Amino acid sequence: MTRRDASERRRAEAHGLAAETWAAWALRLKAHAILERRFRCPAGEIDLIARRGRTLVFVEVKARATPEAALDAVTARSRARILAAADVWVARHPRWADCDRRFDVVLVVPGRWPIHRRDAFRGDDLDLPFAARR
Repeated sequence: MTRRDASERRRAEAHGLAAETWAAWALRLKAHAILERRFRCPAGEIDLIARRGRTLVFVEVKARATPEAALDAVTARSRARILAAADVWVARHPRWADCDRRFDVVLVVPGRWPIHRRDAFRGDDLDLPFAARR
């Protein structure tokens, strides 16, 4: 890895962290309690894990120049990894096992408040193009 590659990677990671922070604040203002940020396991990773009432909300945060570009970045593969990571998280936190689950996406674009897409995907629609759920 060159210095330039490492520098670009650090900048992208900082941009992603800022987007996740922005998304977390937006969710808090909608009465979501943030339980965990940046959960990682061999199955995948989840940017934000929140709770609202008896619903666990697993959130993918995408920061791009446009909302369309952000939505396009949520691929079937990434959705499958988020679903798998959610199963791992719930298995590690059995007190939340009886909660409903929802998978949301928060789109962070320049000059706009974060766009919250509730129930953006489910386990039974991974074969559909993401645009079909819009």
